[in-house]
Amino acid sequence: MARISDTEGSEFDAPVETVWAYIQHPDAHGRAHKGSRNRAMKPINDTSFVVSWEQQTPDGKWVKVANKITVFPPLGMVAESMEGPLTGSKMFTVYTPKGSRTEVAVYGEFQSASVPAHQLEPMVRSAWENSFNEDSEGIRDFKISKAKA
Repeated sequence: MARISDTEGSEFDAPVETVWAYIQHPDAHGRAHKGSRNRAMKPINDTSFVVSWEQQTPDGKWVKVANKITVFPPLGMVAESMEGPLTGSKMFTVYTPKGSRTEVAVYGEFQSASVPAHQLEPMVRSAWENSFNEDSEGIRDFKISKAKA
């Protein structure tokens, strides 16, 4: 098990209200993550749902992933990996309003039956960076589409 955190001051170029509107918009949010396909969402209750998809691995294979997500707007969300290479892992994402920007901090405990221990942290950090970059672009596009509407 690896405990990993990223609190280095990553920020989205949008206020927290816009970030939450984007996160809760399945089309805009799902479309931003280009290395995934066949996304599905199953509500559990008002604050929790299971999201599943196929994720492309670095070697070009596709693997099914499912996470239980519980949201606590505007504070953050919890993701619990239920299926995929990180099954049993848990992650907290915290959003801090910074005026017209939103700071993002991520904390988690990760485990994997298929990823060697020495590769786990670099893999998680790379996935976080990729997700942050895709979400940053997705939020920008979401803001533009809302401005045109």
